[in-house]
Amino acid sequence: MTRTGPSKKVDATFWQGRLRTARAYHAAAQDSVSLADQSTNCSPTVSNAILAAIAYTDSVTAYKAQVVNQQGHASASKLLRSVLGNAFPDAQERRIRRLLGRKDEVQYGVHAIGIDAARQVLADLDAFAAWAHDVLPKAESSS
Repeated sequence: MTRTGPSKKVDATFWQGRLRTARAYHAAAQDSVSLADQSTNCSPTVSNAILAAIAYTDSVTAYKAQVVNQQGHASASKLLRSVLGNAFPDAQERRIRRLLGRKDEVQYGVHAIGIDAARQVLADLDAFAAWAHDVLPKAESSS
């Protein structure tokens, strides 16, 4: 499929599938951190956290405007701002930018990410996920 713009339209239930995916990546990152020690290369853990953040972002934009980001993931925060306007908290914008800013490093880089950095990424993800759940309908976001 050819990309035609910064976002693409999705159906009204798309957000629910992306939320399930977000939760799965989030749980995988949490489980991995709980099993890690100081010698663990946590790059895969951080990668899962970033994939969770992307899926949470998609679920919010799909729910609110039936669109998802189609450009590089660094532009996901711009789409959130476009969709939510001032309802997108600056703290969450900084958080998602920080998470997505690590994507290339952890998925394509050669340096190992340590457990302390992974815990910080997970803390950012936890806060971003809590915010996303507040934006989404309660019955669906808690299931």
